[in-house]
Amino acid sequence: MGEILTRSQLVERVGRDRRQRLTIALANGGFDLLHVGHVRYLEGAKREADRLIVAINSDASIRALKGPSRPALPESDRAELVAALRAVDYVVVFDEPTVAPLLELLKPDVHCKGTDYTVDTVPERETVLGYGGRIAIVGDPKDHSTTDLLSRLK
Repeated sequence: MGEILTRSQLVERVGRDRRQRLTIALANGGFDLLHVGHVRYLEGAKREADRLIVAINSDASIRALKGPSRPALPESDRAELVAALRAVDYVVVFDEPTVAPLLELLKPDVHCKGTDYTVDTVPERETVLGYGGRIAIVGDPKDHSTTDLLSRLK
């Protein structure tokens, strides 16, 4: 089971892992109502490195992105669910509009994004290339979405 960490705890863990010459991947998202697309995305991200960090959007950042009715689950629940997945090593919640500040801080070897992106359309592309990291597009086709799932449930 993955660990839910504060940003400072995560910096410490990543430092320890790097001293052991382990590679680091970072994936991010809202993970509101976990579904099979999320699982496949994170399993694909885990194949890119020895350790997988999952950065989860805070409740406030999801509201800013998706509207006042979201998230369906609070950040603490979403973090716990993601941490329970076998592919995940570390989980951290971030509040910024993008994950770029966390990428700058941690400088993971690989930044993983889902198949709704290309290497050229990843919002944090310049940040990752700027510190010498690489981008990997992972997971299955974007046939699953929390928004669609919530619509069907209504």
